[in-house]
Amino acid sequence: MTRIFNFCAGPATLPLPVLEKARDELLDFNGTGMSVMEISHRSAAFDEVAERSEACLRHLLGVPDDYAVLFLAGGATTQFAHVPVNLASSHSPGAYVVNGSWSKKAFSIADRLGRAHLAASSEDSGFKRIPDPAGWDVSERHAYLHYVSNETISGVQFRQPPAVDATLVSDMSSDILSRPIDVSRFGAIYAGAQKNIGQAGITLVIVRQDLLQDTPAIVPDLSSWKMQYEKGSRLNTPATFAWYMAGLVFDWIEAQGGVERMAELNQHKSDTLYRYLDQSGFYLNDIPQEFRSHMNIPFQISDESLHGRFVAEAEAAGLSSLKGHRSVGGMRASIYNAMPIEGIEALIGFMADFESRAG
Repeated sequence: MTRIFNFCAGPATLPLPVLEKARDELLDFNGTGMSVMEISHRSAAFDEVAERSEACLRHLLGVPDDYAVLFLAGGATTQFAHVPVNLASSHSPGAYVVNGSWSKKAFSIADRLGRAHLAASSEDSGFKRIPDPAGWDVSERHAYLHYVSNETISGVQFRQPPAVDATLVSDMSSDILSRPIDVSRFGAIYAGAQKNIGQAGITLVIVRQDLLQDTPAIVPDLSSWKMQYEKGSRLNTPATFAWYMAGLVFDWIEAQGGVERMAELNQHKSDTLYRYLDQSGFYLNDIPQEFRSHMNIPFQISDESLHGRFVAEAEAAGLSSLKGHRSVGGMRASIYNAMPIEGIEALIGFMADFESRAG
């Protein structure tokens, strides 16, 4: 077996020890004689999976006791609708900061529901920066302030949560568990699993319990955070294997030294790659340093005609999924928690070689 370095933005690379443990338990989970995919989601065996994964996550992020932790089917895009349905109304809409493609989509969906207000946007910059907070239009009439902490396509990241007098709601799909966060500063946090949590198919929602409320009768039961909380995220059959995989990833992060250690490693990895890009006249990253992502690093070649060749030759060299998003082109290296520093070193080595041949 030959493992490559997978730079995909999602589904992303997983820690090898997690994959090995899942492989070893695939046919017989915890002595049940069944796969975890075969046991009932209401059984004592799965209760243990659910309880252990939630306890580990709470420890990793320091989740306060008065916050609910939900493991819900679907992706973060599903929550683009569930956030305004659960927290906002036409009289008290959510305020949205649009700093990239995903926050723009979150705003668009909430706007279609009549529950959104545009607080600020950096689209005029090509989403290469975060809007200046001094110009944000948010007030006490807004149910919350929503932002995407890390934009995977443009490679822009909030260094700290916004310092505003509003209930914060954040899509942290691509940087959750990559650094410490103060959960108590947020009304709600949500994150799709397929980047730093595990495999696609499940989404984490952390919400302050006092915000849980009944939704209008027209809203489907599965969209209600309150009903999901009351049923332990098992109002219907959940994505059991994805939930189990998330628990294994939480255990792995804990064994590495927790999110504090992840932050150190991610800083080192991103600094190493940005340092190489910045000294190169051949490659370019044009995101201002104060907004640069530690998770997703887009870059271009001064001669854009070489992009296709670069991606193809990188793939052949065992460096997969470096093609940039179709909306921006170029290349993109997604370097989530499970990407080792050896992957960054291999990428830089290839980049230097490619420049020597094509430059």
